[in-house]
Amino acid sequence: MGAVAVHEETFGELLRSWRQRRRVSQLDLAIEADVSARHVSFLETGRARPSREMVMKLAEELEVPLRERNRLLVAAGFAPVYPEREVRAPEMGVVRQALDRILAGHEPYPAVVVDAAWNLVAANGAAGMFMEGVPGELLREPVNVMRLSLHPQAMGGRLLNLAEVRAHLLHQLRRQGETSGDRRLAELYEELSSYVYPGVDLNVAHVPGPADILIPLRIAAGDRVLSMFTTIATFGTPLDVTVSELAIETFWPADEETAAAFRRP
Repeated sequence: MGAVAVHEETFGELLRSWRQRRRVSQLDLAIEADVSARHVSFLETGRARPSREMVMKLAEELEVPLRERNRLLVAAGFAPVYPEREVRAPEMGVVRQALDRILAGHEPYPAVVVDAAWNLVAANGAAGMFMEGVPGELLREPVNVMRLSLHPQAMGGRLLNLAEVRAHLLHQLRRQGETSGDRRLAELYEELSSYVYPGVDLNVAHVPGPADILIPLRIAAGDRVLSMFTTIATFGTPLDVTVSELAIETFWPADEETAAAFRRP
């Protein structure tokens, strides 16, 4: 049997894909990039070849993730520009210091660092509460924070407001997959969407009341209920693929009872 030919996407195909994903017309992109719409059209059809500077400019205007900018450069015949270092690499010392300080400074409340696919990169001691009673197979590397949040044998089995939290997280995950083009997120979305929770009505819609501000995580913890909300932070103006994909999720008590429970030794 002959080898199956693998189609490699051209620069023009990738550019068109990102332009359409961002819902930007050729004319609008041309105006932002200070070129003619005809030139954008020629780039997409392969009738014109971009310079490296043009690839970088178009990628910037389309807010293409750094990982995918490298892919655009390679497709156009250039070497990747953005490095991808391991978090533990010596050059990443300043990044690790920042992460360690944020994680430690957020004690006694949980905080985690995740990558673009929501895999756990680092965590503080308080985040251990999310691992309690979780089967070993869910804690094998890479540990996925989204999977831990919704799996029936992990946090998904302890969330008292599972329906609304699940709907929010799945929506967030789907949108991230669409805007980033990351296939891993699409696959994770399909997996998490398939989870079954016996006896739980997932179609319950939460109608915000006048006092509502945030959707809390209402977690059963023994005879207590911990109510928490989260914030997510990223590094500004990153030039490394790994750094650009890191996110720091911090958990905060949504009421005084929860705050007191975490402060208790």
